[in-house]
Amino acid sequence: MNSLVYRYPLILLAVLAGCAQAQQCAPEQGVAVQVLGSGGPIADDARASTGYLVWIDGESRLLVDAGGGISLRFGEAGGRFEDLDVIALSHLHTDHSAALPALLKSGSFSGRQRPLLLTGPAAGGPFPDVQDFVNALLGRDGAYGYLSGYLDGEGRLPLMPVQSFPVEPDEGVQVVALGETVNYELDVLAVPHGIVPSLAYRVRAGGHTLVFGSDQNGSNPAFVDFARGADLLVMHMPIPEDADRVAKRLHATPSQIGRIAGEAEPERLVLSHFMRRSLRSLDANVEAVRAGYSGPIELAEDLSCFAFPAE
Repeated sequence: MNSLVYRYPLILLAVLAGCAQAQQCAPEQGVAVQVLGSGGPIADDARASTGYLVWIDGESRLLVDAGGGISLRFGEAGGRFEDLDVIALSHLHTDHSAALPALLKSGSFSGRQRPLLLTGPAAGGPFPDVQDFVNALLGRDGAYGYLSGYLDGEGRLPLMPVQSFPVEPDEGVQVVALGETVNYELDVLAVPHGIVPSLAYRVRAGGHTLVFGSDQNGSNPAFVDFARGADLLVMHMPIPEDADRVAKRLHATPSQIGRIAGEAEPERLVLSHFMRRSLRSLDANVEAVRAGYSGPIELAEDLSCFAFPAE
């Protein structure tokens, strides 16, 4: 009896907290980045895996990555599936893509009518092209074949043809075809992440530039120009400075992140995608970043908000 007395007020408070967070993060005019997941692939840090929601003029228009747990955070943030134009996957590690079918299934109840675009990397190493990845999930013979109507037009949620992008560094910056009705630009650049095809994303909206560095080891010099002068640069810091050689093939160290940010000179730098191994020495890691970058540094938490009202 007592549990019932207390359960419903707690649920109501949680709903109200989520609504307040959404109202706070989404300026009626301007852009904002809301962190849906600030963690990595291990469920030991009380964080959802990677995901970032871009708000434009009060609407949740773009989702970068869909790691485990972000479908819940999307609802807590007050995101509206009907508003989404694009789900942009940086790469196909589970902590960046595992929540995709859950989010799509949730969205099928939204009443959405217009198609949704998915983007991601082309095939490389053991990883499939993002179109093959989606087919393996949602095709008639896929893991979630009961959702195949999303792909063939017979379901409640139509998907546009998936856009995949080559991941060779010499491809340079590539433009995502968003259509004439979308009032922002989305670019991609291949970034090195060991043998994993990975993409960084750049959003230009309302006079502001937002860059998502994704998982990368920091060795593509073109990324500095890609991120140069951004209002907000999100960089992933899952490893400490003294990480082993294998980890450094996948991820930039804190000092490398500082060097990249120092050369790109963003207005604000957000560090995210933490794991317990980087959180244990967080202060030292942040100081290593500061050695190369003198601007404001902020640490992501789930549902953190970074807003840029219209000027």
